[in-house]
Amino acid sequence: MAGRASWKGHLKVGNLVCAVGLYTAVSSSDRVSFNIVNRRTGHRVERQFVDSETGKPVERDDQVKGYRMESGDYILIEGDEISQIMPESDKVLDVKGFIPFDGIDKLYFDRPYYLAPVDEHDAEALALIARGMLDSEVAALAEAVLFRRNRTLLVRAHDDHIIATMLNFDYEVRSASSVFKDIPDIKFDKEMLELAGHIIGTKEGRFDPSEYHDRYEAALVELVKAKIEGRAPPKHKREPERKVVDLMEALRQSAKMGGKAPAKKPAARKTSDRTSRKAS
Repeated sequence: MAGRASWKGHLKVGNLVCAVGLYTAVSSSDRVSFNIVNRRTGHRVERQFVDSETGKPVERDDQVKGYRMESGDYILIEGDEISQIMPESDKVLDVKGFIPFDGIDKLYFDRPYYLAPVDEHDAEALALIARGMLDSEVAALAEAVLFRRNRTLLVRAHDDHIIATMLNFDYEVRSASSVFKDIPDIKFDKEMLELAGHIIGTKEGRFDPSEYHDRYEAALVELVKAKIEGRAPPKHKREPERKVVDLMEALRQSAKMGGKAPAKKPAARKTSDRTSRKAS
């Protein structure tokens, strides 16, 4: 695999062990990046740490981590104290068990990596593990010390490669109840639900990442290019804000834009009407 591995070690499934490497699957290195520059001199500005009270610069040797207490005072934590409690890495990605493909909430997904073998011998063992997971329709939960912290990863076969996704810990995922506690239980009438279903139906499809573009990044590239060429940067028109005044009317308009709106079912006539017609 091209590129440099972020981590190298061994994948361990019971007594089966193979050498592997983790390669970053998502990167922001291709994005446009800027430096902070002094407008007057054109020189790059360097970041400097200063004392919040005295305003004087603090040298690197005098910088130390501190935990803020409720009183506002800080408990100082030295670097060697942190290094002593860091977990020791044995360079092993240890599979603890297997779960169904959909056995984990994607809310816990953090950062994806490609898991690749180190050499041909390891490729055979890793391919066997991947094939076994595919046939059993399961993914592996593994633990390892990565980047000076213990991590949990979901290892799964995808197409012709293997993805190891670093997972968030339970304490890192916020409870949804704190966000949605004030949302009332709303009941909708049948027409609104039919219109919403119709709109969704006209826009059904599959996710194709090539169809979605980072318009902000493209605009930054165009801006920098215009500056280099000495021409005026392009101006982009902003879409006017549209406020929803009537939800039902918005649904009807959206249904017309997406295709023919669902036909309304004729309302059942009252028994008295039918009886009066027969009598006549």
